[in-house]
Amino acid sequence: MRLLLGSLLLLCATRLSVLAAPTVSTVANLELDPRGIYFVSYDGLVNVNSFQLSGVLTHGNYQYAAWYTSSRYAILARRQLGTNTWSTLQLLRQLSTNDSHNVIALGVSPADGKIHVALDCHSTQVFYTSSEAGLATNGASWTAKSLWVDHDDAEWVCTVTYPQFVVTPDNLLQFVYRSGVSGNGATQLAEYRNGACGTYTSTNGARSNARNLYIHGFTYRNGRAHVTGTWREQAGGVMCNGGGLTNHDTVYFYSDDKGRTWRNSAGSSIATSGSNPVNVNSAGIIVDSLNADHGLMNQESQDVDSNGQIHAIISYVPGRFTQCVTNYQRDRTSYARPFHVYRSANGTFTKMEIPFAVNGVGRSQIVMDSNDNVYVVLPFVRVVTASKSSGWTDWTMAYDGVAQGLNAFGEVTVDRAGVKSSGTTPSSVRLLDVRLNG
Repeated sequence: MRLLLGSLLLLCATRLSVLAAPTVSTVANLELDPRGIYFVSYDGLVNVNSFQLSGVLTHGNYQYAAWYTSSRYAILARRQLGTNTWSTLQLLRQLSTNDSHNVIALGVSPADGKIHVALDCHSTQVFYTSSEAGLATNGASWTAKSLWVDHDDAEWVCTVTYPQFVVTPDNLLQFVYRSGVSGNGATQLAEYRNGACGTYTSTNGARSNARNLYIHGFTYRNGRAHVTGTWREQAGGVMCNGGGLTNHDTVYFYSDDKGRTWRNSAGSSIATSGSNPVNVNSAGIIVDSLNADHGLMNQESQDVDSNGQIHAIISYVPGRFTQCVTNYQRDRTSYARPFHVYRSANGTFTKMEIPFAVNGVGRSQIVMDSNDNVYVVLPFVRVVTASKSSGWTDWTMAYDGVAQGLNAFGEVTVDRAGVKSSGTTPSSVRLLDVRLNG
């Protein structure tokens, strides 16, 4: 596992090993850029928001990382696996505004070996570019000339937020994003084929003038695409107090045809992309019911175990602290707890509270090793683990970034492919390489 995280902007990477019990140990802590851009918005940093998903990415013999430097230019770097030498390129795009949503997402299309970059968007037109064919696979010269072709195709002119690249089991590159705006949008899916992009619209969330679906991920395993998420209402009246969040309920559904049609956990057909997308009334998709009064976080994370069962991390303020969140920043920092939600083979879901506080506003990341042990990276790079043999009940603090003096800002981004305040002062971008021993 490799992590992208903030320590006044930290880039982190991890690598999985298989031992008897889930532990974590540091391999390296490498500085990639001493002058990464630094500002805080929406309680996050643009270089390290966890929903970025692929700000650090492994493909073939290379690992890639992307961030904005203090000059606001986007930087793309790569290193050959097994080395600590990074080569960097400055892209032509500068960050257009101090908005932590405007993250950089990376992808590789296996069919032609192109590197794809989507960045600098929050309910705006996305900036999207790709490399020459073969750059990700043949070790071609890492120069600006070998890269970037700007794309202004009509498919990409719509409003885009939360860009993510995923690869299907048959090696097609897909692009997942939200169209529209918060509380009034839809999750969309585009597919890259033969050097062009064709789009399947309204794949997950319904277009609505009242809500949108925030997904925790879009994960393929054994030919199946898994999605968990939460709804956000546009109408603030669903909350007990205007200082809360309108997020409610945790949902799950899956697709066996790369997003064309969708089924609930019981296997019942519930939606068809484009013509009848998933919506808030789709039958049987709620797997954990929770009203909008508990500061439920959107876009946490998910993974799928070796048996094809979904696991998600959600976090909110439990009712024992309050039944009415009045200030989500304050109350989440004081009271939020993470929960492990997972599906069993019979289609039922289990939810277990992880006995460590979130201690912040931000999101956590879940990663599973080849033995289905669970690693959850809490804000500030605190890694807690649980073993499959215990039924994921023996939660242990395996790595404490606070105690290690990392000075991490909060959220992390995980290199999943590698597994299988305010201010303007420039800050360090680092790659933290740790071994998860599960």
